[in-house]
Amino acid sequence: MKRIVVLNGPNLNLLGVRETGIYGEASLDQIERDLRSTAMCFGLELEFYQSNHEGQLIDLIHGCRGRVDCIIINAGGLTHTSVSLHDALRAVAIPVIEVHLSNIYAREEFRRQSLIAPVAAGGIFGFGPLGYQLALQAAFHILRADGGLDEI
Repeated sequence: MKRIVVLNGPNLNLLGVRETGIYGEASLDQIERDLRSTAMCFGLELEFYQSNHEGQLIDLIHGCRGRVDCIIINAGGLTHTSVSLHDALRAVAIPVIEVHLSNIYAREEFRRQSLIAPVAAGGIFGFGPLGYQLALQAAFHILRADGGLDEI
């Protein structure tokens, strides 16, 4: 069974209560439950993490090496500042899909640069919680194209 890791960065533990006009009303727990259900339909194993600490996210990325087939990451504010996350994702050489609940390119200028994008296979922005579902579908298609999965 193929394994997907979903990493969530700082402040995403506050989804559903933090700036709901931007990030929506779904909690991270709700997003995780829905994503796990979809992963089962795709025959994928899912690991789901959130951390407010850059170093812990880097350790989680390093731990993916040799045991994970794809990483979905919403690095939150670290998207725009963390060369270290960029370097860790590049170092593990695992397909990466970047996801953001809001459209970072339609927000403040400082949010319009992603240091994750250059190491990602692609990104999904601005679709709220649906973005995680779309990222999981993209991961499924990437892994199927690599010959590791059968059609549903």
